[in-house]
Amino acid sequence: MRYQRLLLGVCILSAVIAGCHQHPLTDYRPLDAAGMFSSDIEQLKGLNVSDAEIAQVVKLKHAGISDDTCVELVSAAHVRKHLFTSAEAASDLAGARFSEQQILDIARADQLDAISIDAVTLKLIGLSDSTVQLVLQMHLDGKPVMASAEISRLKNTGLTERQILDRINAGMTDEAAEKEIKSREAIRNHKNTDFVRVRGRRAN
Repeated sequence: MRYQRLLLGVCILSAVIAGCHQHPLTDYRPLDAAGMFSSDIEQLKGLNVSDAEIAQVVKLKHAGISDDTCVELVSAAHVRKHLFTSAEAASDLAGARFSEQQILDIARADQLDAISIDAVTLKLIGLSDSTVQLVLQMHLDGKPVMASAEISRLKNTGLTERQILDRINAGMTDEAAEKEIKSREAIRNHKNTDFVRVRGRRAN
């Protein structure tokens, strides 16, 4: 009898734990209002999304992100064993004209929140798509690469994109970049403050 009670208790506990991960009362109406197709809403139901995730998906829809990508972003988060909470990061990337495939690649590496600011900054700097993609891929591969802030400052000192790319490929660190930036800024400031003597007639 004691064994049966113990077994029953374990079963009840297991059911409670399983139920903690269910969201039977989730309100999917905001997705319909945001213009998501019913078939894609059904996919999200299959992913057992929470109300908080519904709100995140609505943000994605308002940013113009497609239904398929919305579903994939939520799915990628669940594969990583956490809720999808990165709508703002994904929306910022979309606003900076990153493709949905690029956004998905970043999401699947679970790096949306970690590198979205750097990624957007690289676009704002005015670097070519190929250079931006190189830097992003290095981030995704876990390779050391200069922060976008240092890349921006190097560009502001007058380096061309080709020169910056050479430094990235050579593995320049943030510390090394900081030294070069200070050196180039010092040279530039010195040139701007050179004393120029104005020659004129001596007064009688």
